Amino acid sequence: MIKKTRAEITKCILHKVANKFNSGHNVFSEDLIRFDQESYDLMKNFLLKPFGSLTQSYRFSHHADVRLNELNNYASEVFKEESSFVEYSKNMVNHLYEQSNSSQIKTGDVIVVFIEGIEYKDVLTEAIGVFKIENKVDFFQTYLDDNESFDVVVQKGISTKKIDKGCLILNTSDTEGTVVFSVDNNNYDAQYWIKNFLSVKLADDYNAHTQNYLELCKEFSEEVIKPELGKHKQGNFLANTVDYFKEHEAVDYHEFKDKVFEDEKHKELFEDYKKHYETLNDVLIRNNFDVSGVVLKKAKNKLKTEIKLDTNIIIKLDVDAPDAASEYLERGYDEERKMKFYKVYFNEEK
Repeated sequence: MIKKTRAEITKCILHKVANKFNSGHNVFSEDLIRFDQESYDLMKNFLLKPFGSLTQSYRFSHHADVRLNELNNYASEVFKEESSFVEYSKNMVNHLYEQSNSSQIKTGDVIVVFIEGIEYKDVLTEAIGVFKIENKVDFFQTYLDDNESFDVVVQKGISTKKIDKGCLILNTSDTEGTVVFSVDNNNYDAQYWIKNFLSVKLADDYNAHTQNYLELCKEFSEEVIKPELGKHKQGNFLANTVDYFKEHEAVDYHEFKDKVFEDEKHKELFEDYKKHYETLNDVLIRNNFDVSGVVLKKAKNKLKTEIKLDTNIIIKLDVDAPDAASEYLERGYDEERKMKFYKVYFNEEK
């Protein structure tokens, strides 16, 4: 949804964020980073590349007034007066520090940037990026020793392969508020980055509707179907869910239940669970919405349809083949061995 072809990083600063739980202290820079062309090109690609393929965006939220959201407030001030960039970059790091309420929250480098020329929905705008580097990688540094021979030493540095956590706050908004994009490749605490630091919610669009519904189905399969009917039926349900989304451009809640469930009892269980899920997660699951193919593809890859047995055998069901498990896989009980079994039908091995 964003294009970085014409984007330019005009300001960049690096700070160190500590962990409040461990009584650490932040360390701040006073001056902007000055790049040579090679390091600038590498940094720009490193920071912006993850956002090129994102389709889901967020909007700032707050229980009382969204203007009281810290990141929203700090970003707004910078967009109003660019010269306040350094001051508010420190405020952003302090706000991040305040969210480190457990020992598992990692310390790290925080890079804050001001970007011009980001394209969003065919309009050029500005953006503020906040990136947290949590993990360093080992690399060999070569050097010439006192005997004029080359030697190596192991040092730690930032890998340019992927960022750990990052967000782009765009200087543009819609009826829901300021547009925000986020990535989190070290999702060890789901609350820390998205909920506590950014305090954002998914934009109310078909991407979010698709994501929320698939998450609902995934949790329902885990908490209701698997305990009651086993992993075989769980895999069946997930495959049928994916198949419905693939075959329909739009989801109809009542039609979905009729297609996926044969038993009226399970339709009622799904309806009850949907209400429970909405309350528990403070989210509204739409009954009718257009399907996002991009979100479906990503979510599908995360659906686990493996049946792991205590005899060290794993049966992997294809989530793209909803009829295969019901047609070619049977579950039973062997009285002689006093053990459960699966029977698999096939023509030849691949």
